[in-house]
Amino acid sequence: MADARLIFDHRRPVGAVNRRVFGSFIEHLGRAVYDGLHEPGHPTADADGFREDVKELVRELGVSAVRYPGGNFVSGFRWEDSVGPREERPKRLDLAWHSTETNEVGLHEFAAWLDAVGSELMLAVNLGTRGTLEAIDLLEYSNLAQGSALADRRIANGRTRPFDVKMWCLGNEMDGPWQLGHRSADDYGKLAAQTAKGMRMFDPSLELVVCGSSGRGMPTFGEWERVVLNHAYDDVDYISCHAYYAEKDGDLGSFLASAIDMDSFIEQVVTTIDHVKAVKRSDHVVNISFDEWNVWDIARFENVDKIEGVDNWPVAPRLLEDAYTVSDAVVVGNLLISLLRRADRVTSASLAQLVNVIAPIMTEPGGIAWKQTTFFPFAVTSALATGQSVPTRVDCDTYETKEFGDAPLVDAVTTVDEETNSASVFAVNRSQTESVRLTIPVGEFGDIAEATAQTLSDEDPYAVNTLENPERVGLKANDSIRVENGEVVVDLPPISWTAIALTRAVGATA
Repeated sequence: MADARLIFDHRRPVGAVNRRVFGSFIEHLGRAVYDGLHEPGHPTADADGFREDVKELVRELGVSAVRYPGGNFVSGFRWEDSVGPREERPKRLDLAWHSTETNEVGLHEFAAWLDAVGSELMLAVNLGTRGTLEAIDLLEYSNLAQGSALADRRIANGRTRPFDVKMWCLGNEMDGPWQLGHRSADDYGKLAAQTAKGMRMFDPSLELVVCGSSGRGMPTFGEWERVVLNHAYDDVDYISCHAYYAEKDGDLGSFLASAIDMDSFIEQVVTTIDHVKAVKRSDHVVNISFDEWNVWDIARFENVDKIEGVDNWPVAPRLLEDAYTVSDAVVVGNLLISLLRRADRVTSASLAQLVNVIAPIMTEPGGIAWKQTTFFPFAVTSALATGQSVPTRVDCDTYETKEFGDAPLVDAVTTVDEETNSASVFAVNRSQTESVRLTIPVGEFGDIAEATAQTLSDEDPYAVNTLENPERVGLKANDSIRVENGEVVVDLPPISWTAIALTRAVGATA
């Protein structure tokens, strides 16, 4: 068994853990909304047709906010289609995913669903095929109490109180050639700044997200962020990052180290943000909204799922329904570690997506809803990561990867909550063959009254939960944890994610 030593400094916090980091994402894509959230004929359906079993799982997942309604979908979306009497709403072609959108679930229904699950609404506006006026109209419809044609229209449509949406995304992936209305950084930056200024004339307190590049691998990356922020820096609060990871050509070792790429991505975007801030001599702070991230085999969409044909526009087709493995879940847990590591600058994030579409929750029409492997690290981290992220160093062996060179066997982050006298350590063991004994000195933190650990691992790193066997993979109590001579010791199995919860004795010296 290899050894690793973790040191955390609870006296020098990196930054407060923002609850919005545990956000998710729902796009009108595949079965995310229809047959996912909404299935009127299901045995658990509520009066509005939403599945109660899915609601329960979303609450358990601990989702703080949901970015909606896209994604690529938003760049062809007319928000007016999604309000008013359902029977009068038009069916539209969704060019992004070659499907038909019925608009049966729209803004009012989705906001009510979010109220039921206790999550915040984060709205995206269409800056692909529409512009500033339509964005301001949606803002007025959503957030003005009364007294204008649009506010009164919302009231007539059944919502007396405003939706009071605080966070708004100014388009989606506008550098991507797949995006309706994609454009240059210069053109988008001007449009985003203009739209942001208009929205702030309505409400200066809004939190606005400008589009970063749609991926670190894009040829536009870096320069896109600089040019867009040069136009919009003082008008926005966030710039978005998007990243998806997958095992390539059987290279499991590199895949398990995917968080190294996310760490670099975050640092490069922070550097660009702060460069623009310095050039502009601004006191304003722009942070990162990592509002799309997950494990996703994008090549599968092109090779298997892609829908084509001028007369073939299905409603809610099965798209992007990836079955997640144990190794996928370990990587998702590691990506959460990366987000928490930079809690000072990553203050919002959205796991893409929530139900059925590359999602932690799956459903079967008329049948059960179940947890994918990725459900577990997200739910536990959302529950335990409170207070402040603190500097965490792991001393351990490395292993060689094709993509990233030498990668540490163990990666980890620590959060400390002084109000509850607790600390949480989230750790992954990337070794495919070897357990690692992790030792954590806790003397400076104080006497430990209780130490528990939960681990996700399996002898088969490709094990999945399915409709036929929905509980094949799950969390297990890690009974190896112990406190000895001012140190917490726990064994991490190969290819595993572990959450360690520590409670300091009341009155212990910190």
